[in-house]
Amino acid sequence: MKPVGAIPKGYDAIDGELAIGGRKASDLVAEAGRTPSFVYSRDLLSGRIAHLRNHIPDRIGINYAIKANPLAEVVEHLEPLVDGFDIASAGELRLTQSLGIDPARVSFAGPGKRDEELEAAIAAGATLNCESEGEANRTLAIGQRLGKTPRMALRVNPDFELKGSGMKMGGGAKPFGIDAEHVPALARQIVEEGAEWRGLHIFTGSQALSEEAIIDAQTNVLKLAAQISDDIGERLTKLNMGGGFGIPYFPGDEPLELKVIGEALAEQVADLPDALKDTELCLELGRYIAGEAGVYLCRVVDRKVSHGVTYLVTDGGLHHQLAASGNFGTVVRRNYPVAIASHFSAEPAEVVNIVGCLCTPLDRLADKAHVPAADVGDLVAVFCAGAYGASASPAAFLGHGPAAEMLV
Repeated sequence: MKPVGAIPKGYDAIDGELAIGGRKASDLVAEAGRTPSFVYSRDLLSGRIAHLRNHIPDRIGINYAIKANPLAEVVEHLEPLVDGFDIASAGELRLTQSLGIDPARVSFAGPGKRDEELEAAIAAGATLNCESEGEANRTLAIGQRLGKTPRMALRVNPDFELKGSGMKMGGGAKPFGIDAEHVPALARQIVEEGAEWRGLHIFTGSQALSEEAIIDAQTNVLKLAAQISDDIGERLTKLNMGGGFGIPYFPGDEPLELKVIGEALAEQVADLPDALKDTELCLELGRYIAGEAGVYLCRVVDRKVSHGVTYLVTDGGLHHQLAASGNFGTVVRRNYPVAIASHFSAEPAEVVNIVGCLCTPLDRLADKAHVPAADVGDLVAVFCAGAYGASASPAAFLGHGPAAEMLV
């Protein structure tokens, strides 16, 4: 038997069945018209933003990183709740435009931006977080050709990283950002050539569950930003401090004590260096906002025993939930939070392997999980599916197609 991750708070049962947003899983699947389905909770999304507002100093804004979950209904729901949006493609830019989001609230990061993407961002009035000298120079040239002043920030590759993070995006050689020592000269060039200077973006890593590591990284980010600002000799308009706040997925993971992080930030904000006294500060969060608000529902289509091992074969799989299968950067596969949604209140009664419908041994949703007895037709729920689920999985693999998505 292998343990499964802890089910996030905010989910309960109706008539013994998993309920999401006050509605039974079977009713939600019926409304979607099919399985598999991703279901996202408005209440949990709103509750996470309220939790952040309760603990993060008012001085620090909250941005939503759309790459975590770009479903239009999710972004639209978050629009009045957050201060800004971080995008990573022209497609995400078009999404913000379709929802009528003020481009002044949008910043565009990511290496390898194509000229047409730079042009679209400049024309829209979004801020470009430039990740190299070449990209900055292309941005300036395109702005001149369009006769439009680009809004430009520089993404910094710092000499430090977010310790213990699942994905390190700073420190040492990286495709992300400009090495810190090269930033001041490039920033001065941007200002001299007449662009609208929008400050710095310093993102060090993601999916950290250590308050100490996050506080240490934030301290280093503020110190580095102040130093760079002094070296530039120009007021730092804005500082995107990155994020990195993780959520518990696996057995043994503990949720972040946001109060501890907020108290440390409050102390730092109260004693900012002169270079940052008037700087707009923000955190960039995606997974922390959306991750626990989503559930992936799939249906058992077969139950079989092979060499004494029971398999529940579902119509879902890694083509929708790549991360839960263990194929999204995990070195040792561990079980996500998983439950039998149809019998959510029942006691565990058997040990099973839960697998998907794909013709590959990689398609595993839970190994040796102790769950209530389930049979063909029952629904399986995979939790922590609100971020990097549908949009980060190979939905075209083997031709099964995408899952349904709905916000309730």
